[in-house]
Amino acid sequence: MKLGALSIRLMGRKLVRSTIVTASLSGPIFLFSAASWGAVTIKAEPVVTGLSSPVDITHAGDGSGRLFITLQGGRVVIFDGVQILSPPFLDINSLVSSGGERGLLGAAFHPNYVGNGFFYVSYTDTAGDSVIARYSVSLDPNRADPTSGVILLTIPQPFSNHNGGQLHFGPDGYLYIGIGDGGSGGDPQNNGQDLGTLLGKILRIDVDSGFPFTVPPDNPFVGVVGAREEIWSFGLRNPWRFSFDRLTGDMFIGDVGQNSWEEVDFQPANSTGGENYGWRVMEGNSCFNPAINCNNGTLTLPILVYDHSVGCSVTGGYLYRGSKNPNLNGLYLYGDFCSGLIWGAQEDGLGGWNTTVLLDTNFSISTFGEDESGEIYFAHLSATDGTIYQVVQSTSSTNSASASSGGGGGGGAVGCFITTAVYGSQEVMGVWARFVLKLFSYFRNLTI
Repeated sequence: MKLGALSIRLMGRKLVRSTIVTASLSGPIFLFSAASWGAVTIKAEPVVTGLSSPVDITHAGDGSGRLFITLQGGRVVIFDGVQILSPPFLDINSLVSSGGERGLLGAAFHPNYVGNGFFYVSYTDTAGDSVIARYSVSLDPNRADPTSGVILLTIPQPFSNHNGGQLHFGPDGYLYIGIGDGGSGGDPQNNGQDLGTLLGKILRIDVDSGFPFTVPPDNPFVGVVGAREEIWSFGLRNPWRFSFDRLTGDMFIGDVGQNSWEEVDFQPANSTGGENYGWRVMEGNSCFNPAINCNNGTLTLPILVYDHSVGCSVTGGYLYRGSKNPNLNGLYLYGDFCSGLIWGAQEDGLGGWNTTVLLDTNFSISTFGEDESGEIYFAHLSATDGTIYQVVQSTSSTNSASASSGGGGGGGAVGCFITTAVYGSQEVMGVWARFVLKLFSYFRNLTI
């Protein structure tokens, strides 16, 4: 996924930045356009800092305007628009195994939270397995009842990485759950293609029609012998962050790649489920296992891919539907944990997608999130200085951002000193930058 071997990745990010600076001083180098999308550029405005490893941002849909921020160590905290409230909204630290790619990884509030007070979390338990549980708010609206936990699912994890962690209620009112392929590397158990396991899947369950949940009768594998009926789609390596377009109901899935390719997958709102997104048969648009003749025509290929010369761990984002930044309307924003790049993508009207870099940062982008009004945020992962930023449109023709304030944790001490060359919508990279990022990708794959 992206949190594994954080120390080696941060060293890698510092190596990339410092080497780029050296190369730019000794000769021209072209890296990462911060060019506009037409007239669109963005900037990152800090909202709150000093957090410990933020990995998820969401809201309760209750009209309060609060942001609920999940911290990997086992807590959910509230930002009320002014400050982080104390004590935490939820503290289940004692139940959570945290570190690497494990921890409290996601939270989602019931569509009728105002009426029932239910919310759901995804975490790694002390045995190393993935747990989906329901909790309830207490009489204090800023405190959950830590004793109210009810486990819905426990999913055995054969390895420590690729735990997924995203939870979302879809426009149909069902709870969608992202689960990685079980970890190691290359999916050695072929879980992504095995319908008999929940690993490497998006799950879809009904939390309202039975206790602790039921399977929606129109799930695609209901009644299929040998298949788990909770499965909605499969062939995923680690769908760390996925989202729904709040206007159309379309789903976007950021699926973290293996050695070469990162991808964003797409499911239209009118889908009946059952898509096979290809892993481990394919990585991005390329064959993985087998190495040739891999696509028999049944696979759903990604809408967006990029190789490991520009990043190494995709963080899926959101399609902007807010009102404060009209220039961003209809853009799907997503990023990379390793390179700190943020892209904007838009349908081209011909069945494809165009994408361009909107912001080049020094941040370790762990997640994106939406508030109640559709404004988009992202988190910079740091154990001591994790920060939430709001994405806003900018009038500048080029943009960069640095995590140097407060120690940053993501290579921030080096700063952002990059020579940029723009040719239309292309981002042109120099030979030395490619070499350094390839080294970084190599070190990443030693541990993921």
